[in-house]
Amino acid sequence: MAVMQRKQATLVGLAAVLLWSAVIGLIRGVTESFGATGGAALMYTVACALLWVSVGSVRLRALPRAYLVWGSVLFVSYELCLSLSIGYAGSGSQAIEVAMVNYLWPSFTMLAAILFNRQRASWLIVPGLLVAILGICLVVAGDQGLDVAGMAASVRDNPLSYGLAFAGAVIWAGYCTVTTRIAQGKNAVTLFFMLTALALWTKYLFTGGEAMAFSVAGVVYLALAAAAMGFGYAAWNVGILHGNVTVLAGASYFIPVLSAALAAMLLHAPLSFAFWKGAAMVVGGSILSWLATRGKGQRTAPAAVSGQPT
Repeated sequence: MAVMQRKQATLVGLAAVLLWSAVIGLIRGVTESFGATGGAALMYTVACALLWVSVGSVRLRALPRAYLVWGSVLFVSYELCLSLSIGYAGSGSQAIEVAMVNYLWPSFTMLAAILFNRQRASWLIVPGLLVAILGICLVVAGDQGLDVAGMAASVRDNPLSYGLAFAGAVIWAGYCTVTTRIAQGKNAVTLFFMLTALALWTKYLFTGGEAMAFSVAGVVYLALAAAAMGFGYAAWNVGILHGNVTVLAGASYFIPVLSAALAAMLLHAPLSFAFWKGAAMVVGGSILSWLATRGKGQRTAPAAVSGQPT
Protein backbone atom coordinates (compact mmCIF):
# COMPACT_ATOMS: atom_id res chain seq x y z
CA MET A 1 0.00 0.00 0.00
CA ALA A 2 2.84 2.38 0.88
CA VAL A 3 4.52 1.68 -2.48
CA MET A 4 1.26 2.35 -4.31
CA GLN A 5 0.75 5.61 -2.44
CA ARG A 6 4.30 6.69 -3.29
CA LYS A 7 3.71 5.96 -6.98
CA GLN A 8 0.46 7.91 -6.91
CA ALA A 9 2.18 10.85 -5.21
CA THR A 10 4.92 10.73 -7.84
CA LEU A 11 2.32 10.84 -10.63
CA VAL A 12 0.72 13.84 -8.93
CA GLY A 13 4.13 15.52 -8.84
CA LEU A 14 4.65 14.77 -12.54
CA ALA A 15 1.29 16.42 -13.23
CA ALA A 16 2.80 19.58 -11.72
CA VAL A 17 5.61 19.41 -14.29
CA LEU A 18 3.05 19.34 -17.11
CA LEU A 19 1.02 22.16 -15.56
CA TRP A 20 4.06 24.39 -15.13
CA SER A 21 5.18 23.61 -18.67
CA ALA A 22 1.98 25.25 -19.92
CA VAL A 23 2.38 28.40 -17.80
CA ILE A 24 4.51 30.45 -20.23
CA GLY A 25 2.09 30.19 -23.13
CA LEU A 26 -0.90 30.77 -20.87
CA ILE A 27 0.65 33.87 -19.25
CA ARG A 28 1.23 35.32 -22.70
CA GLY A 29 -2.38 34.56 -23.63
CA VAL A 30 -3.60 36.37 -20.52
CA THR A 31 -1.35 39.33 -21.33
CA GLU A 32 -2.82 39.76 -24.81
CA SER A 33 -6.29 40.26 -23.30
CA PHE A 34 -5.63 42.05 -20.02
CA GLY A 35 -2.20 43.65 -20.41
CA ALA A 36 1.12 42.77 -18.82
CA THR A 37 0.45 44.12 -15.32
CA GLY A 38 -3.33 43.78 -15.14
CA GLY A 39 -3.26 40.28 -16.58
CA ALA A 40 -0.62 39.15 -14.12
CA ALA A 41 -2.53 40.74 -11.21
CA LEU A 42 -5.72 38.93 -12.21
CA MET A 43 -3.87 35.64 -12.68
CA TYR A 44 -2.19 35.69 -9.28
CA THR A 45 -5.43 36.77 -7.60
CA VAL A 46 -7.34 33.79 -9.01
CA ALA A 47 -4.39 31.50 -8.24
CA CYS A 48 -4.51 32.73 -4.60
CA ALA A 49 -8.09 31.53 -4.29
CA LEU A 50 -7.19 28.15 -5.78
CA LEU A 51 -4.20 27.77 -3.46
CA TRP A 52 -6.32 28.73 -0.45
CA VAL A 53 -8.64 25.82 -1.30
CA SER A 54 -6.00 23.26 -2.33
CA VAL A 55 -3.04 24.05 -0.05
CA GLY A 56 -4.76 25.97 2.74
CA SER A 57 -4.21 29.21 4.59
CA VAL A 58 -0.97 30.20 6.29
CA ARG A 59 -0.38 30.55 10.03
CA LEU A 60 2.02 33.46 10.25
CA ARG A 61 3.11 32.63 13.80
CA ALA A 62 4.25 29.18 12.67
CA LEU A 63 6.64 30.60 10.09
CA PRO A 64 10.30 31.32 10.94
CA ARG A 65 10.78 35.08 10.84
CA ALA A 66 13.76 34.93 8.49
CA TYR A 67 11.80 32.73 6.05
CA LEU A 68 8.81 35.05 6.25
CA VAL A 69 10.91 38.11 5.38
CA TRP A 70 13.41 36.77 2.88
CA GLY A 71 11.04 34.25 1.37
CA SER A 72 8.46 36.97 0.73
CA VAL A 73 10.94 39.42 -0.79
CA LEU A 74 12.62 36.89 -3.08
CA PHE A 75 9.44 35.05 -4.12
CA VAL A 76 7.50 38.19 -4.96
CA SER A 77 10.48 39.68 -6.79
CA TYR A 78 10.86 36.53 -8.87
CA GLU A 79 7.19 36.26 -9.78
CA LEU A 80 7.13 39.92 -10.83
CA CYS A 81 10.19 39.36 -13.04
CA LEU A 82 8.73 36.20 -14.56
CA SER A 83 5.25 37.46 -15.35
CA LEU A 84 6.29 40.93 -16.53
CA SER A 85 9.18 39.69 -18.66
CA ILE A 86 6.73 37.54 -20.62
CA GLY A 87 4.06 40.24 -20.62
CA TYR A 88 6.41 42.91 -21.97
CA ALA A 89 7.71 40.68 -24.78
CA GLY A 90 7.03 42.07 -28.23
CA SER A 91 5.60 38.85 -29.67
CA GLY A 92 4.76 35.28 -28.82
CA SER A 93 8.09 34.07 -30.21
CA GLN A 94 10.02 36.62 -28.16
CA ALA A 95 8.04 35.63 -25.05
CA ILE A 96 9.26 32.05 -25.48
CA GLU A 97 12.85 33.23 -25.97
CA VAL A 98 12.61 35.37 -22.84
CA ALA A 99 11.24 32.42 -20.88
CA MET A 100 14.27 30.36 -21.90
CA VAL A 101 16.55 32.97 -20.31
CA ASN A 102 14.61 32.45 -17.08
CA TYR A 103 15.43 28.73 -17.27
CA LEU A 104 19.03 29.44 -16.38
CA TRP A 105 17.89 29.25 -12.75
CA PRO A 106 18.62 25.51 -12.18
CA SER A 107 22.29 25.98 -13.09
CA PHE A 108 22.47 29.20 -11.08
CA THR A 109 20.87 27.40 -8.12
CA MET A 110 23.54 24.72 -8.14
CA LEU A 111 26.28 27.37 -8.37
CA ALA A 112 24.75 29.30 -5.46
CA ALA A 113 24.51 26.11 -3.39
CA ILE A 114 28.21 25.48 -3.96
CA LEU A 115 29.24 29.05 -3.13
CA PHE A 116 26.95 29.74 -0.17
CA ASN A 117 25.68 26.40 1.20
CA ARG A 118 29.03 24.62 0.93
CA GLN A 119 27.52 22.05 -1.39
CA ARG A 120 30.23 19.73 -2.68
CA ALA A 121 30.32 19.20 -6.44
CA SER A 122 32.39 17.54 -9.15
CA TRP A 123 34.09 19.12 -12.15
CA LEU A 124 30.86 18.61 -14.16
CA ILE A 125 29.53 21.89 -12.74
CA VAL A 126 31.86 23.85 -15.09
CA PRO A 127 30.72 22.32 -18.41
CA GLY A 128 27.17 22.32 -17.07
CA LEU A 129 27.15 26.08 -16.61
CA LEU A 130 28.95 26.70 -19.90
CA VAL A 131 26.57 24.51 -21.90
CA ALA A 132 23.50 26.16 -20.35
CA ILE A 133 24.80 29.67 -21.02
CA LEU A 134 25.80 28.78 -24.60
CA GLY A 135 22.31 27.37 -25.08
CA ILE A 136 20.77 30.68 -24.04
CA CYS A 137 23.12 32.49 -26.44
CA LEU A 138 21.84 30.29 -29.27
CA VAL A 139 18.22 30.94 -28.29
CA VAL A 140 18.70 34.71 -28.21
CA ALA A 141 20.83 34.94 -31.35
CA GLY A 142 18.40 32.93 -33.47
CA ASP A 143 19.42 31.61 -36.88
CA GLN A 144 22.71 33.55 -36.80
CA GLY A 145 24.22 30.99 -34.42
CA LEU A 146 26.71 32.12 -31.79
CA ASP A 147 26.86 35.65 -33.19
CA VAL A 148 27.56 38.37 -30.62
CA ALA A 149 26.13 41.10 -32.82
CA GLY A 150 22.94 39.11 -33.36
CA MET A 151 22.53 38.49 -29.62
CA ALA A 152 23.12 42.16 -28.83
CA ALA A 153 20.54 43.18 -31.44
CA SER A 154 17.93 40.82 -29.95
CA VAL A 155 18.52 42.16 -26.45
CA ARG A 156 18.47 45.80 -27.63
CA ASP A 157 15.10 45.12 -29.23
CA ASN A 158 13.58 44.58 -25.79
CA PRO A 159 16.13 44.97 -22.98
CA LEU A 160 13.43 45.15 -20.29
CA SER A 161 12.02 41.69 -21.00
CA TYR A 162 15.40 40.01 -21.31
CA GLY A 163 16.73 41.87 -18.27
CA LEU A 164 13.76 40.89 -16.12
CA ALA A 165 14.06 37.25 -17.20
CA PHE A 166 17.77 37.13 -16.33
CA ALA A 167 17.18 38.88 -13.01
CA GLY A 168 14.42 36.36 -12.28
CA ALA A 169 16.80 33.45 -12.87
CA VAL A 170 19.29 34.94 -10.38
CA ILE A 171 16.58 35.75 -7.82
CA TRP A 172 15.01 32.28 -7.98
CA ALA A 173 18.41 30.68 -7.49
CA GLY A 174 18.78 32.85 -4.39
CA TYR A 175 15.30 31.90 -3.19
CA CYS A 176 15.99 28.16 -3.50
CA THR A 177 19.36 28.51 -1.80
CA VAL A 178 18.14 30.69 1.06
CA THR A 179 14.85 28.95 1.84
CA THR A 180 16.55 25.57 1.93
CA ARG A 181 18.39 26.83 5.01
CA ILE A 182 15.73 28.90 6.79
CA ALA A 183 12.27 27.50 5.90
CA GLN A 184 12.45 24.66 8.47
CA GLY A 185 10.06 22.59 6.36
CA LYS A 186 7.37 25.30 6.28
CA ASN A 187 5.44 26.24 3.15
CA ALA A 188 4.11 29.80 2.82
CA VAL A 189 3.31 29.67 -0.89
CA THR A 190 -0.29 30.87 -0.39
CA LEU A 191 0.93 33.95 1.48
CA PHE A 192 3.62 34.59 -1.15
CA PHE A 193 1.02 34.47 -3.93
CA MET A 194 -1.17 36.93 -2.03
CA LEU A 195 1.76 39.34 -1.67
CA THR A 196 2.58 38.96 -5.37
CA ALA A 197 -1.01 39.78 -6.34
CA LEU A 198 -0.96 42.80 -3.99
CA ALA A 199 2.30 44.07 -5.51
CA LEU A 200 0.93 43.73 -9.05
CA TRP A 201 -2.35 45.50 -8.22
CA THR A 202 -0.36 48.30 -6.58
CA LYS A 203 1.74 48.66 -9.72
CA TYR A 204 -1.38 48.59 -11.89
CA LEU A 205 -3.17 51.28 -9.88
CA PHE A 206 -0.23 53.67 -9.46
CA THR A 207 1.50 53.34 -12.83
CA GLY A 208 -1.50 53.57 -15.13
CA GLY A 209 -1.97 49.96 -16.16
CA GLU A 210 -3.20 48.94 -19.59
CA ALA A 211 -6.90 48.72 -20.36
CA MET A 212 -8.39 45.25 -19.86
CA ALA A 213 -10.42 43.74 -22.69
CA PHE A 214 -12.63 41.00 -21.27
CA SER A 215 -13.52 38.26 -23.73
CA VAL A 216 -14.36 34.58 -23.61
CA ALA A 217 -10.90 33.64 -24.86
CA GLY A 218 -9.22 35.94 -22.33
CA VAL A 219 -11.22 34.56 -19.41
CA VAL A 220 -10.43 30.98 -20.50
CA TYR A 221 -6.70 31.80 -20.66
CA LEU A 222 -6.95 33.46 -17.24
CA ALA A 223 -8.65 30.46 -15.65
CA LEU A 224 -6.20 28.00 -17.21
CA ALA A 225 -3.13 30.06 -16.27
CA ALA A 226 -4.26 30.49 -12.66
CA ALA A 227 -5.13 26.78 -12.42
CA ALA A 228 -1.77 25.76 -13.90
CA MET A 229 0.10 27.87 -11.36
CA GLY A 230 -2.09 27.23 -8.33
CA PHE A 231 -2.74 23.51 -8.79
CA GLY A 232 0.83 23.08 -10.01
CA TYR A 233 2.09 24.18 -6.60
CA ALA A 234 -0.38 21.92 -4.81
CA ALA A 235 0.56 18.91 -6.96
CA TRP A 236 4.30 19.57 -6.59
CA ASN A 237 3.93 19.80 -2.84
CA VAL A 238 2.27 16.36 -2.73
CA GLY A 239 4.88 14.84 -5.01
CA ILE A 240 7.93 16.30 -3.27
CA LEU A 241 6.68 15.28 0.19
CA HIS A 242 5.34 11.79 -0.54
CA GLY A 243 6.64 10.74 -3.97
CA ASN A 244 9.94 9.81 -5.59
CA VAL A 245 12.00 13.00 -5.40
CA THR A 246 14.66 11.64 -7.77
CA VAL A 247 12.12 11.02 -10.53
CA LEU A 248 10.57 14.45 -10.01
CA ALA A 249 14.00 16.09 -10.00
CA GLY A 250 14.88 14.55 -13.33
CA ALA A 251 11.50 15.36 -14.89
CA SER A 252 11.64 19.00 -13.80
CA TYR A 253 14.75 19.61 -15.90
CA PHE A 254 12.80 18.94 -19.09
CA ILE A 255 10.34 21.76 -18.39
CA PRO A 256 12.14 24.25 -20.72
CA VAL A 257 11.61 22.06 -23.79
CA LEU A 258 8.06 21.09 -22.82
CA SER A 259 7.25 24.70 -22.04
CA ALA A 260 8.58 25.93 -25.38
CA ALA A 261 6.66 23.26 -27.31
CA LEU A 262 3.35 23.99 -25.55
CA ALA A 263 3.82 27.77 -25.83
CA ALA A 264 4.61 27.47 -29.54
CA MET A 265 1.33 25.61 -30.06
CA LEU A 266 -0.76 27.92 -27.88
CA LEU A 267 0.66 31.10 -29.38
CA HIS A 268 1.05 29.83 -32.95
CA ALA A 269 4.68 30.96 -32.77
CA PRO A 270 7.10 29.08 -35.07
CA LEU A 271 10.50 28.41 -33.54
CA SER A 272 13.72 27.91 -35.46
CA PHE A 273 15.97 24.86 -35.37
CA ALA A 274 18.61 27.03 -33.67
CA PHE A 275 16.12 27.72 -30.87
CA TRP A 276 15.55 24.01 -30.25
CA LYS A 277 19.29 23.36 -30.24
CA GLY A 278 19.70 26.10 -27.64
CA ALA A 279 16.79 24.79 -25.56
CA ALA A 280 18.29 21.29 -25.58
CA MET A 281 21.62 22.74 -24.44
CA VAL A 282 19.91 24.57 -21.55
CA VAL A 283 18.37 21.28 -20.44
CA GLY A 284 21.65 19.43 -20.89
CA GLY A 285 23.58 22.04 -18.94
CA SER A 286 21.08 21.94 -16.10
CA ILE A 287 21.30 18.14 -15.92
CA LEU A 288 25.11 18.27 -15.89
CA SER A 289 24.99 20.81 -13.05
CA TRP A 290 22.61 18.53 -11.16
CA LEU A 291 24.81 15.48 -11.73
CA ALA A 292 27.77 17.46 -10.43
CA THR A 293 26.21 17.38 -6.95
CA ARG A 294 24.95 13.78 -7.00
CA GLY A 295 26.54 11.73 -4.25
CA LYS A 296 28.34 14.81 -2.90
CA GLY A 297 26.40 15.22 0.31
CA GLN A 298 23.13 17.06 0.73
CA ARG A 299 22.23 18.65 -2.57
CA THR A 300 19.88 21.44 -3.46
CA ALA A 301 16.66 20.16 -5.00
CA PRO A 302 15.81 21.41 -8.48
CA ALA A 303 12.90 23.28 -7.00
CA ALA A 304 12.41 24.06 -3.35
CA VAL A 305 9.40 22.46 -1.68
CA SER A 306 7.79 25.88 -1.51
CA GLY A 307 8.92 26.90 -4.96
CA GLN A 308 8.28 26.20 -8.62
CA PRO A 309 10.50 25.25 -11.50
CA THR A 310 8.94 27.57 -14.01
